[in-house]
Amino acid sequence: MEHTSQLVNTITKGIQDKKGADIVVADLQGIDGSICNYFVICQGSSPAQVEAITESVGDFARKELGEKPTRVAGLENAQWVAMDYGDVLVHIFLPDVRSYYDLEHLWDDAALTHIPNLD
Repeated sequence: MEHTSQLVNTITKGIQDKKGADIVVADLQGIDGSICNYFVICQGSSPAQVEAITESVGDFARKELGEKPTRVAGLENAQWVAMDYGDVLVHIFLPDVRSYYDLEHLWDDAALTHIPNLD
């Protein structure tokens, strides 16, 4: 589980490196029917920023932990990109798409950690 915590922290750094905003970590451990242990959710202000955040997360995870996502979906439109790291799913949204799907509240039992935005 230590490695998963390191992965969540590394993903967060990758998001912050490209000024990703409103980062939320949803802890899904122990919730019946959950598809992973953590969701890391954030947003970029444009499709270009969503792509940059996706690339940064991939670079940070690979360089710091030797991790690569098993799948990345959504880059063709860059409105909602999902990166699958097994125990951790990363969701990078445009703001209006994020509010529409409202993943933070999809799993009501999840403990949510809000990461402050960097200025």
